[in-house]
Amino acid sequence: MKKTYKIISTLIVSILFFSAIQSVSAQKLDRIARDRAKNMLKIVVNQVEDKYYDQNFKGINLKEKEKAAMKKIDKANSLGQALSIIAQVLLDFDDSHTFFIPPARPAKIEYGWKMKMIGDNAYIYAVKPKSDAHKKGLKAGDKVLMVNNFRLSRRDLWKLNYYYYSINPQTKMKLVVQSPNSQPREVIINTKIKRTKRVVDLTNSNGFSDFLRELSEDNESLDHRFIKTNNVVVWKMPTFAINPDQIGEIMDEHIKGSSALILDLRGNGGGYVKTLEQLAGFMFDKKVKIADTKTRKKSEASFADSENKETYKGKVIVLVDSDSGSASEVFARLMQIEERGKVLGDVSAGAVMQSTQETVSMGVNTVILYGASVTNSDVIMTDGKSLEKVGVIPDEKVLKTGADLANEKDPVMARALEMLGVKITPDAAGKFFPFYWADGKKGNVTAVNP
Repeated sequence: MKKTYKIISTLIVSILFFSAIQSVSAQKLDRIARDRAKNMLKIVVNQVEDKYYDQNFKGINLKEKEKAAMKKIDKANSLGQALSIIAQVLLDFDDSHTFFIPPARPAKIEYGWKMKMIGDNAYIYAVKPKSDAHKKGLKAGDKVLMVNNFRLSRRDLWKLNYYYYSINPQTKMKLVVQSPNSQPREVIINTKIKRTKRVVDLTNSNGFSDFLRELSEDNESLDHRFIKTNNVVVWKMPTFAINPDQIGEIMDEHIKGSSALILDLRGNGGGYVKTLEQLAGFMFDKKVKIADTKTRKKSEASFADSENKETYKGKVIVLVDSDSGSASEVFARLMQIEERGKVLGDVSAGAVMQSTQETVSMGVNTVILYGASVTNSDVIMTDGKSLEKVGVIPDEKVLKTGADLANEKDPVMARALEMLGVKITPDAAGKFFPFYWADGKKGNVTAVNP
């Protein structure tokens, strides 16, 4: 029987999921395409009206927004512009889980590099070997000062990612970067473009399977990985979007019997609520409330599912960074509130809501898919506060530097192990979990691994 789960995941994860099939599009809009764009706008606005958790829509007049956007679409010169107009209507909510999911277009893009915020600065943390980014000298550890003449901020980086990955991908990206102990330099990186199907034929199972594979080919691996040292288990958990039943299997196979657990949630954008409840259930020997989810009509409590579980008694340290979102943030904050474990790393994403994602189709047998992610509930922790726009403040803030990234060092992991009585250098800790792309290939361009 197919199971469905409530999703609590960050915008970043959703971008990665839906953006892999997006393409560059500067094509002119004909009448049919313009009418389709208007129809998309109308439908996603209706989805927000029906599902958004705040009946007052944060004071936004949706009908006026829709009317103004319709006029802009009349003047749009390209599909990219039209999609940007639709996207902006939902971006005006400034809500991490409310955004437009554009339709697939006839190409897949690959920039070949990935960046994230560390503290208040953006850094390259992964570069694909043999990519144009590699050929142009981009390396992990490079500080990103500008992207296409835009300065980067922690608050707005997700919007830039959303635009360039999902709404209007670019054939070239102009970066101003600075390697450790070097002067800033400009790098223009060509985008790799692969032609794909314009539409998805849902009557053909092979077509749909190909579609799913296309979505994840250019992303980071989501494999769960484990290392044990001095009876301390380190669990690299990249997502909560796994079958909740797997949590028990992982606890029995990898965690049970250890004296301490380091749960590495860096880069983990969230996942299923039930998976969160299952994992939390192993941390407590009694029923513990996690949070309240507040919708338009009611408030519903979420609890750690500790029933019929062998409680894990070891010490727990949770690692988070700026890409740790939603379920990751809720779990980390729960451990703090209940004084069950310590949190190390960077301030988390502050993207903690629950959402519903609805897909709409155009066509009959052969269809074009699009839709919206809409926040349908706020998440309030037991201290009465929401983590949205705030994030989890670590008990101890430990940040990687550009030099750490360039030389594959992990001072955050080293510090966590030190707190548990295990002496290890940042160099050795950096070898625990080498970077893997979603296609299973190991590889990252760094100063020590060119």
